Amino acid sequence: MTNKIIAGVDEVGRGPLAGDVVAAACILPNDFQLEGLTDSKKLSEKKRELLFGQIQEQAVSWCIARANVAEIDELNILHASLLAMKRAVEGLDVQPTFVYVDGNKIPQWQYQAEAVVQGDSLIPSISAASILAKVTRDREMVLLDKEFPQYGFAKHKGYPTKVHMDAIKEYGVTKHHRKSFAPVKAVISQQTLF
Repeated sequence: MTNKIIAGVDEVGRGPLAGDVVAAACILPNDFQLEGLTDSKKLSEKKRELLFGQIQEQAVSWCIARANVAEIDELNILHASLLAMKRAVEGLDVQPTFVYVDGNKIPQWQYQAEAVVQGDSLIPSISAASILAKVTRDREMVLLDKEFPQYGFAKHKGYPTKVHMDAIKEYGVTKHHRKSFAPVKAVISQQTLF
């Protein structure tokens, strides 16, 4: 029996033009069994919502953190993603002895860690973190859609779809848009913020 406490961490929302980048960290019990646990992108919204509650109930510890739009614009999306992941791991109420990080970069922190490309499909604690992060961010985009219905956030979740690009051109950008992202920057150069 090892007393290693292993966490997985993942982020969602690097590609969208709007909204925070959201990260989650998760420590699962050794005997953890949850059917259908995999990369959040491979699951239906309904299945993710179901697993979201089950993961929160069964995890030893979990934390959801973020880097906001201002931080994304200031740091760049990669560094903002790493910052969100760092905040998620540091926010765990049980601190891990080892962290698996989805992707190929490790945040600057004091934890022993390993970056795992496609870790969200390979390591259960990263899969769980990816679901926590994705459901949280998707819910936030649905709320944003109520505030700004003309942009269609509930459907595209802030990603640069044609509908979203057309809306930005027609209505301008909101305070939730990432001003450092090229498509948004191009529109700002022609319009004013509201």
